[in-house]
Amino acid sequence: MSSLDELINKAQLLLSEGHSQEQIADELSLSMETVTWLLTQQPGAEAPKDVHIDWTVVSSDAELIDMTAMMLIHRYFSAVERGDVSLNAEEAEFDTVVGISLSGVPLATLIAEETGSRLAIYHPAKHSPAEKKIGSVSGSFAGVDGKSCVIVDDVITTGKTLHEVVDYLRAHGARPVAIWVLFDKRDVRTVEGVPVFPLCRISRID
Repeated sequence: MSSLDELINKAQLLLSEGHSQEQIADELSLSMETVTWLLTQQPGAEAPKDVHIDWTVVSSDAELIDMTAMMLIHRYFSAVERGDVSLNAEEAEFDTVVGISLSGVPLATLIAEETGSRLAIYHPAKHSPAEKKIGSVSGSFAGVDGKSCVIVDDVITTGKTLHEVVDYLRAHGARPVAIWVLFDKRDVRTVEGVPVFPLCRISRID
């Protein structure tokens, strides 16, 4: 079975289990356009230009997740120390780590523990069951009002969720300091002025 066939089967299985297309896109780290293509497979339709990233070898192993979280921390503070970004040492400080549900949460938890920060969890609008979808910070974890925040997620697919989180934080009086991700599929350097720190940038060469 080809990797494409496996993706189609995964998408169809998730759909049969009641997941929305937004949830499937999030689960497979693919754009909505790609998920729609996988589920409909219209004859003659050209496949969207997308890249599937499977990091389950890491995400299913707690020790490897912990090592990955340490790499994100090192990558950020090394870049600040070298002056690779516009943030100075004071501007780079943060007191709250915001993990984007679902895949950003384990990483954010470990990063918060290692850096002595508070842990906040953000639920994107696409996960909301309400007719009018809005994002929210979980009331069971730290609040963000007035806090300096680092945002953590696994993959930048379109960047839409990150724009949403940055807007939410600013609307609630928080200061988004930086965005940490494992994989950047869009070569996003900043989101509304907030610098992005990926471990890997994914480039498609046509």
